[in-house]
Amino acid sequence: MAMLVVNGTTLRSPSEMTWGLQDISAADAGRTEDGTMHKNRIAQKRKLSCGWQNISPADAAAILTAVNSEYMSVTYFDAMDGGTETREMYVGDRSAPIKWWYGTNGRIYSKLTLNFIER
Repeated sequence: MAMLVVNGTTLRSPSEMTWGLQDISAADAGRTEDGTMHKNRIAQKRKLSCGWQNISPADAAAILTAVNSEYMSVTYFDAMDGGTETREMYVGDRSAPIKWWYGTNGRIYSKLTLNFIER
């Protein structure tokens, strides 16, 4: 099974992928004067933090193009459910520091990182 499928396109497997679960609290959540937390959880959302090490410009472009929609269908292995899930997600900030390989006239990105966040 592929690690990540976005809108039906299998992405190159990331070098690292961290699964996360975020609690979304109501606007009136917070601590009262006695110090008691009133979380008022209204939802939980998945987050996948992905990174690709030493990636070529062509591979970086293919991944960035595949995740450029406002929202997308993402299929991945979910740690909490213990199986493959497909969820509607969006991508947060993306970054790709460039690295020059002297003597080969080539360049690669030392790392491409992005987060998939459940809508």
